[in-house]
Amino acid sequence: MNDDAMHTVKAAGEKCEVASIWEVLGRRWSLLILKNLSTKGVIRFNELKKILLGISSTVLADRLLELEREGLVSKKIYPEIPPKVEYRLTTQAKELEVILKELGKWASRWKAPRITTKNTTSVAST
Repeated sequence: MNDDAMHTVKAAGEKCEVASIWEVLGRRWSLLILKNLSTKGVIRFNELKKILLGISSTVLADRLLELEREGLVSKKIYPEIPPKVEYRLTTQAKELEVILKELGKWASRWKAPRITTKNTTSVAST
């Protein structure tokens, strides 16, 4: 196999890896769940539900289960009545914290010019 063919195979493999993790991270609410777990450390289900305005209990439970299956979130169940369940990022997911912070910074920079433009347009049209 020549160098060009090796590069194509490697690039296809990298795209596949990005595509497979994006299947998880790209789902609605997943990044917000991870971000909140990152900032809070440990959080209970109902606390997380209150923070994520608009998410249903069913969707939150589904996303947490998916993130747990992917090894990004761990769940600890305490033998109490009513049951106490805590969620936190796994060691593997903690590596995402830097990316989540940078994504947040980028989103703020991206949103700022749009807000300024809208405000300027609103003022100009009045």
